[in-house]
Amino acid sequence: MINDLDPAIHAFWSTVQSEPGWLIDRIHKAKLDVTEWRRQREIYVAADTSDLSKLGFATFYLNRTNRSGVLNGGPIGGLNQAGNYKIDARFNRDGLAERIRILSLYADNIVPTSLDGIEVISDYAQRDDVFIYADPPYFEKAGSLYLNAFSATDHEDLAKVLNSVADRPWILTYDNAPQVADLYSERRRREFELHYSAHRVGKAIEVAVLSDSIPEIGQGWPLVSVP
Repeated sequence: MINDLDPAIHAFWSTVQSEPGWLIDRIHKAKLDVTEWRRQREIYVAADTSDLSKLGFATFYLNRTNRSGVLNGGPIGGLNQAGNYKIDARFNRDGLAERIRILSLYADNIVPTSLDGIEVISDYAQRDDVFIYADPPYFEKAGSLYLNAFSATDHEDLAKVLNSVADRPWILTYDNAPQVADLYSERRRREFELHYSAHRVGKAIEVAVLSDSIPEIGQGWPLVSVP
């Protein structure tokens, strides 16, 4: 199950699952210019869920043509395309089409949903055949990275439900913010290094929170303990 409350993200995964051939065809035929970017952005902002494939492709298009893939950002190279990189810099048609083709091989096993994440965790955590990976909006720069950023209460509510099922298998990832240690003080936390390009190219230290049922991470994992 791939769940995201954002209707645009859900539309993308729904399209991957149900219409991969159509999506691949659109990838090969897409116009890569600012005029098309504006058109796809209008579709994305309207978020009309009556045509999930159309919204799903618009979401994918912006992810590949926006700076750092941030959906509510601007196009690579700017609106005047005066930057060192242009709008097509991250739109490798053949490579992207191949990724979708590979995902389509598992289409029968993908269930895209658009529900509140806490509801999903509550409903599925007690099942024996479920492993949960939770990737909520982060604490820092959330407003610039997500259309649906979390409030402090949202972060607290998520912690309550995950801590209540600490005996079930789950992993949570966050930015390395002090609130994580406060909310998950009784859980194991492990730092890991992540390469990123949002805002500026560099490295970031993020945090993985482990439920009690997850075995201790072995030496093969590039993680270190959080004090």
